[in-house]
Amino acid sequence: MVALSDALVSVLGAKTAATLESQLELVTVEDLVRHYPRRYERRGALTDLGSLSIGDHVTVLAEVKEFRTLKNRSKPGTRQEVVISDGTGQITLIFFNQHYREKDLRVGRRGLFSGQIGVFNNKRQLAHPDYELLSEDEEVSASNYVDEYLPVYPATSKVQTWTIARCVDLVLTQLDVLSDPLPADIRRDRELVDLGSALKWIHKPADDVQLEQARERLKWDEALALQIVLAQQRHEEDSWPAVPRVEKPGGLLEAFDRNLPFVLTDGQESVASVIAQELAEGHPMHRLLQGEVGSGKTVVALRAMLTVVDSGGQAALFAPTEVLAAQHFRGITHLLGPLAERGKLGSHDDGTGVTLLTGSMNTASRRQALLDITSGQAGIVIGTHALLEDRVDFYDLGLVVIDEQHRFGVEQRAALVAKAGSERRPHVLVMTATPIPRTVAMTAFGALDISTLSELPGGRSPITTHVVYSAEKPSHLERAWERAVEEVTKGHQVYVVVPRIASQDDKPTEPGQRAAIALEDLAPHLSSGPLASVRVGTMHGGMASADKEDVMRRFAAGPTDPDGIDVLVSTTVIEVGVDVPNATMMIIMDADRFGISQLHQLRGRVGRGSAPGLCLLVSEAPPMSTSRDRLAAVASTTDGFELAALDLEQRREGDVLGRDQSGVRSSLKLVSVLRDEKILEQARTVASSIVAEDPELANHPELADAVRTLVSTRAAYVKKS
Repeated sequence: MVALSDALVSVLGAKTAATLESQLELVTVEDLVRHYPRRYERRGALTDLGSLSIGDHVTVLAEVKEFRTLKNRSKPGTRQEVVISDGTGQITLIFFNQHYREKDLRVGRRGLFSGQIGVFNNKRQLAHPDYELLSEDEEVSASNYVDEYLPVYPATSKVQTWTIARCVDLVLTQLDVLSDPLPADIRRDRELVDLGSALKWIHKPADDVQLEQARERLKWDEALALQIVLAQQRHEEDSWPAVPRVEKPGGLLEAFDRNLPFVLTDGQESVASVIAQELAEGHPMHRLLQGEVGSGKTVVALRAMLTVVDSGGQAALFAPTEVLAAQHFRGITHLLGPLAERGKLGSHDDGTGVTLLTGSMNTASRRQALLDITSGQAGIVIGTHALLEDRVDFYDLGLVVIDEQHRFGVEQRAALVAKAGSERRPHVLVMTATPIPRTVAMTAFGALDISTLSELPGGRSPITTHVVYSAEKPSHLERAWERAVEEVTKGHQVYVVVPRIASQDDKPTEPGQRAAIALEDLAPHLSSGPLASVRVGTMHGGMASADKEDVMRRFAAGPTDPDGIDVLVSTTVIEVGVDVPNATMMIIMDADRFGISQLHQLRGRVGRGSAPGLCLLVSEAPPMSTSRDRLAAVASTTDGFELAALDLEQRREGDVLGRDQSGVRSSLKLVSVLRDEKILEQARTVASSIVAEDPELANHPELADAVRTLVSTRAAYVKKS
């Protein structure tokens, strides 16, 4: 008998185990049995061959319809063409100089065929596919196979699905009785099957009922393990000490509120009240503030920062780029006005210092900024990764505000929090303008509490979005440039966004695919062509910080500056934080090369003033493509949460919970943070109850082992989130 913790080499042999490890990262028995089938074939239920796309690595269940050997025209030898069909379509298998295949692949034989879909002479084909033929027992008709499932596993070209299936079968027949990590009362209350049955049924279900029961149970394993980690983190955070930061009567915050030129929305007021309560507590706040582009998150964060400054502490705003850091510095100093004058911490009469620290500052400016931070002259510190340097020493760091948190790694966020010292923790406010469905946020961002700003402040104008298919209707693109000139004539500014800086003319592209539009090519074309009558400027991430600052200053000045910029051709460096209220139009070239959330972020740069915004998505995406569907979705709504849900449906949660977010592979294989909200919610409640009574899971050893197995690699990162 074998246990889940046993190495595969002890069960399958050295060669097979080595292949599974190198190809699929499967090392233990548990790795293998939790390598779940991607889908299931039903013997007798045929796959639709018509749905296969060129380039797909596929496995199909089909029947041999024709076998023929032909002489090659261009080289010596022969080729074997085997036509297979699933009853709804057909495809040709190609072999070269392999006459012996005719013995196996006789007309009427049925089997699983695996390979990569290619095309030759306008016909789809599988070249040198792998295959496994089904039994030829003539006394057993196809109808006898209808109720039997054939698991189809995530595979590679070197490890086929049936190889994995044979290994799984061998392991399951030897699997020892398993201790169950889910407490008996949870299984009973939710009518969940035991772990042993679930693992057998997920691979070899007898019917739909067994398959559904197995999935439900194994989803609970994943959901509860993850929620246990988050509950443990919250329990630990509640024990951390933090200095309470209380609003000061007659302080900076009161003065700021009194001089605000606008009224806060109900949502801003509500979130600000919650943050104020949490800042006043003796353990650190950990809150995620999310909202639409332009929903007023910065004002809410600034009020929190002023509360901390009023109490004698410092607040640091961590921005991912120098452009965004500089934008925050200008915006905050403008909002504060005289209150941004340098003074002592807690001094209302003199205001407080607002200091910017970035990596490109000259020596004198950097030295002064470091002095202001260390001495406490700077109550509000705004910076980039430069804030993480060892020489940056805060006087009394009470609040860390992290903007566009998805741009940072968890290690970087943890390093900034550590600047407050080892004896106490700062309060943490994380902001994002990329809307995230609630359950996704709850799962992806550890134990952060979540606040959402869903309404836009007064004065924001609507944005209209249209898709321009330039290859089919070039006149529409010509009209777009004309419209850009018209906007400039009205006294407004225009963005033109491109996916690349440099040309790809010297680099090969995929057959039938042109190179992405580059700034270096488009900007000169526009300046000498359709936009020759206006002032065109360029900006990209490869420019020096001082040059980017100068470009943004000239673009923001626009028609009022003799040296101003009317149309800014830029890469996505302007995606977040850039705020030019007078910009009313954006043209995004090769829009199909951007993701949904990124398009929504970019679009949010216009319509920030009193004039309505216009966004044109220019694309050469082919008809009936997913790219067109994506662009149509962006054009149909400005609801960022609706678009975020669609984006995650297309990308899957791996981008949120896997390598891009935490630096490790996601442990969620079955549970979907979008579709399994009920399970995640219930698991969160159960986890909170368990951890409240038994934080270290001392009384739940099997559950503790499952948590370590499933999410131990992610947990190290979660704890720093």
